[in-house]
Amino acid sequence: MAELTTLARPYAKAIFDQAKGDKSLASWSKSLALMVAIAEHKNVLALFSSPSLTFQEKSDTLIKLTGDELSASQQNFICVLSENNRLGLLKNIHELFELYKANQEKSVDVDVQSAYEISSELSTKLAASLTKTLDRAVSLHTTINSDLIGGVVIRAGDTVIDASVRGRLEKLTEALDI
Repeated sequence: MAELTTLARPYAKAIFDQAKGDKSLASWSKSLALMVAIAEHKNVLALFSSPSLTFQEKSDTLIKLTGDELSASQQNFICVLSENNRLGLLKNIHELFELYKANQEKSVDVDVQSAYEISSELSTKLAASLTKTLDRAVSLHTTINSDLIGGVVIRAGDTVIDASVRGRLEKLTEALDI
């Protein structure tokens, strides 16, 4: 996984810089999501791995499948990826691009796993607290995870806050070396 991210990073950074300069971050974000959705289809994955097709045929097919949704520079991006045999990195490139975009826009998606349903009042307080702590606009997504026993696990990018009973019990077990 880390290797794919390393390979995807220069592509994601290049298109992010271009999109930022062109003020087209939203357009690129939408187009990359479309490219990933198409590229992850089982028939398209088989096409990408086919040694009998040229890079031009692969890129042309992907461009045709997107319809008229892509700009000329986005179509060129597909051609560059195909020429370098990197179409399989589209998902990683999209993820990195979204991370760069979120940092630029000073926003972050926060996933909160809780043992029980979180009330809307508590969600609002938690979002406000995280916005202040992370110095970013927070988009909160909550899920119920009954394995936690109690408490919450909060994930915001690379930051993980484990305030669950299960997490605390695991830390106690490690400390006691049981």
